[in-house]
Amino acid sequence: MPYLKIPKGWDIPESHVTPESDYMNRRSFIKELGVVGAGALSLSLLSPDAFARPKNVEEQLAAFQDKPLAVEHNPQFTVERQMTDEVVAATYNNFYEFSSGKKNLWKLMEDFETRPWQLEIGGLVHKPMTLDVDDLLRQMPLEERVYRFRCVETWAMVVPWIGFPLKALLEKVQPTSDAKYVEMLTFWNADVAPQQRNSRLPWPYVEGLTLAEAMNELTLLTVGIYGHILPPQHGAPIRLIVPWKYGFKSIKSIVRMTLTNKQPRTFWHTLSPREYGFESNVNPTVPHPRWSQATEWMIGTRERHPTQLYNGYGDAVAHLYE
Repeated sequence: MPYLKIPKGWDIPESHVTPESDYMNRRSFIKELGVVGAGALSLSLLSPDAFARPKNVEEQLAAFQDKPLAVEHNPQFTVERQMTDEVVAATYNNFYEFSSGKKNLWKLMEDFETRPWQLEIGGLVHKPMTLDVDDLLRQMPLEERVYRFRCVETWAMVVPWIGFPLKALLEKVQPTSDAKYVEMLTFWNADVAPQQRNSRLPWPYVEGLTLAEAMNELTLLTVGIYGHILPPQHGAPIRLIVPWKYGFKSIKSIVRMTLTNKQPRTFWHTLSPREYGFESNVNPTVPHPRWSQATEWMIGTRERHPTQLYNGYGDAVAHLYE
């Protein structure tokens, strides 16, 4: 019997490559608040000393590219736009623990050690666990998915992530009937992340989803990008990707998940609830208080497109908000 593929909203042919360009960050927001900055896996490559100190980002990426993650691409998840060039994606990142700027995060994070690393999952679950991230990768069904990624600042990119559905991990810990939310916590170590010394910001970085959102087929715990493990600036060693929400919901460098019956107090929502809601679904008809969300522009080309409701993933998630 021939393979019959039933297309979904995101399921369209993928293509390749865009170069670099400037885009905005949330520096102005932080200034207004009066604060400063706001598969097959080679385990040898994951040690802190695995890479020599790179001279430039291309050299950094080459060290990762030499040790690929051998996983299959899931053809259900492709995007009609050009895939963002890897160098562009690696040099335009938000990671407020290290800097409010974007371009040089790869350099600022050279000494950020992502192994050993443990992920704790607890709270309202029947089987709480603490797992070494590499043991977790051996247990989980890794695959590559090409997703649109949309920042609240209106820039966008198209990226091939490697990961596994968060649902697969939650099924292991077995949420209780009282669990309604998943709270996620980033590492907290001001010795390596200088902006965490700023006591006027609500460190550590916390994000959260409803349990229904966390169990959705699109919600991905991500360990790789462009065929290899995540470089530090992308949120190594494990981050969340929720493609129908603005990018700040996709928390990086996760150390703990707690299932709870209360809505988590998240980082940006705590700083400015009017500007950064807990839900934060991509929606062209709901402007940010200081700019429109009706259009978006691609990093690397500055091509501008109409913003799609739920970032184009409405077929899979709209029912969550009825």
